[in-house]
Amino acid sequence: MNKLKIGVLMGGKSIEREVSFNSGRTVCDHLDSTKYDVIPIFQTHNGHLYILPFKFLHRGKISDFFDLLNTQAKEICWDDLKHLVDFLYISIHGRFAEDGTLQGFLETLGIPYLGAKVYASAIGMNKYIQKKLLKSKKIDVPDGFVLFPGEIEKLSLDEILKKLEILKLNFPLIIKPAHEGSSFGISVVNKQEDLLQAIKDACFCDSRIMQDVLVEQKLEGMEFVCVCLQKGDGWFALPITEVVTEGDTDFYDYVQKYMPGRATKITPANCDEKYHDKIKEICIKVTKILNFSTISRIDGFLTKDGRVYIIDPNSLTGMGPATFLFHQAAEVGMSHTQLINYLIETELQNYKLTSVLNVNNQNKLIKNKKRVVVLLGGSSNEREVSLESGRNICYKLSPQKYEVIPVFVDNKNELYKLNQRLLIQNSTREISKLITDDLKIKWSGLPEICDFVFIGLHGGIGENGCVQGSLEMLGLPYNGPGVLTSSLCMDKFKTAEFLQDAGFDVPKSILISRDEFKNENFNKFLDKLLEKINFPLILKPHNDGCSVAVKKIKNKKDFLNELALFFKDNNRDKVLVEDFIQATELTCGVFGNQEVTVMPPSKVFVSQDILSMKEKFLPGAGENLTPAPLNKKALKLIQDVMGKAYKTLGCVGYSRIDCFYQEAKFSPTKKDRVIILEVNTLPALTPATCIFHQAAEIGLRPMDFIDKIVDLGFERIERVLVPKYSQTNIQEQT
Repeated sequence: MNKLKIGVLMGGKSIEREVSFNSGRTVCDHLDSTKYDVIPIFQTHNGHLYILPFKFLHRGKISDFFDLLNTQAKEICWDDLKHLVDFLYISIHGRFAEDGTLQGFLETLGIPYLGAKVYASAIGMNKYIQKKLLKSKKIDVPDGFVLFPGEIEKLSLDEILKKLEILKLNFPLIIKPAHEGSSFGISVVNKQEDLLQAIKDACFCDSRIMQDVLVEQKLEGMEFVCVCLQKGDGWFALPITEVVTEGDTDFYDYVQKYMPGRATKITPANCDEKYHDKIKEICIKVTKILNFSTISRIDGFLTKDGRVYIIDPNSLTGMGPATFLFHQAAEVGMSHTQLINYLIETELQNYKLTSVLNVNNQNKLIKNKKRVVVLLGGSSNEREVSLESGRNICYKLSPQKYEVIPVFVDNKNELYKLNQRLLIQNSTREISKLITDDLKIKWSGLPEICDFVFIGLHGGIGENGCVQGSLEMLGLPYNGPGVLTSSLCMDKFKTAEFLQDAGFDVPKSILISRDEFKNENFNKFLDKLLEKINFPLILKPHNDGCSVAVKKIKNKKDFLNELALFFKDNNRDKVLVEDFIQATELTCGVFGNQEVTVMPPSKVFVSQDILSMKEKFLPGAGENLTPAPLNKKALKLIQDVMGKAYKTLGCVGYSRIDCFYQEAKFSPTKKDRVIILEVNTLPALTPATCIFHQAAEIGLRPMDFIDKIVDLGFERIERVLVPKYSQTNIQEQT
């Protein structure tokens, strides 16, 4: 019997398309491949549909592949869907997706789909009508009023203030568009002079249209999110999440929602049990009033007087890897895959199509699975990225081949085994609060529980040779390079010296210590240093990553100020200063032990001087093109240099090398050259990281690539591989 064909629809015409792409990727990653064939379907902002090649699925941003759709993706029309899929999993958010538009078309085509049907979707995305309906059913909603586009165009401040007075609304106020999600267009207004601009910003948050705007009283109390799931003819609510916004912000904005480690999500919510029951009861009631199907996500506030206010019912919810849905499901022991399976099977039951399910119990799983411990978290500045990487590794390790054991490394470098509930937490600080002594394990106890350690740590002991040395001592195979290469590459200054001695091009650089900076003769010392290197300069830690504390410096005054700020951190004793290179910035993944594969490099686009954390990890921020848009000769030169640098440094397993490509006309050597910036021996393996883009270009899906990394780690131990370090001049090698 053939597997059920599940189309996962992502992208879309709304301004939430980047969030949707993130959701769609997660669903594709976790759909049970033993039951389903997955067909990723992407809708562009102007409505065209494409079957998305899997190599585009793990790009960080839609623009990373958008220009390639016409040549590398298969365009389809809506009518094709009924022949391509048995069921459509809707991962599109916002207008044209959650407002009945999409649902109406799918009904016309006769295609079963996930979530609320036409009427419920339409009312669920119209916050004004929705609010009126809930109020008529005795559900508490914030006091407020709606402004329509015709009113907004000629609205005066006096008119709006008069409305506020009549309705007894006081500052602060919430201003939000009536037809958007993901916090787009929302603002908190604390004073009347900001009111008109906030209303216009909400009205025009999607520049293509004007839309209704809600003006509401800002509520005080515990903000909550409650996900409800259908079970048979009834509903049940998952454990409630309390949302604690960052201290300097007024509401749970886009960055806090989607940036790793931001805000705080507490599940179950920290309130009295009677309020848990009350919130769940009201959220299920709201779900039924709005006629939602299979799933709902209800956002609201529990005020200090014990009242439950509903602020935003959603007929679908975001499905990024660490979203509320998966947090709450983890509390009842459901993994991502189990939850997604549950939603599909529930919807098929609603359609009375359970007979098409092929639950293949004949699949034989591999006996004696390899036990893999995944280390995540850690004590470095990169611990939140490590949590994202480690969690993604856990999800991408094939359940048919591996038994996965997530292990959290806390800020004291002590180890704790994590269950699904802890693994899904939003930040390392939340995990640190929830771990208990009974979960603690010893480093020396690792060989008793695993056959392989996958280091998902970044920076600090995870990447500087310490963890590598520990695992060598314990006789455990692991991913990535060994002690010497790890410790060398963790120090950017030493790496540059090493590579330069071996004949590679590197930026001019100097190292300044805290003692040198505090010396009374530092100005004279600095003048001598600046004879070797000119402004503009790059200032950064010599042993940290993820763009932490990286600055571009344009003059001596700014240089002195930034040095003072840098050394305020007592953990920093040295700072690296590099020549600013004007060239094409690239990043290139390499893997292999004795035989090395250099993947196609990616071109990195930065909006300002330095690639920021947001551009690296926030959905829709940052842009990378893979392969980099360079000619074949340039790409070959880059890949040749990357492979030789990898071998020269003694890398094994995999690494990612960041570099610049400089054309002859800009090069001081008058030849095309590749300048190596830094070598990452444990590059990030977050869901949309560049290394997955590059692997996909050579036919490796993320699960295959991670499987390859594990194989290389075992191979290194089994062959007692001794890396050969060559300092031969690169000119001699060529």
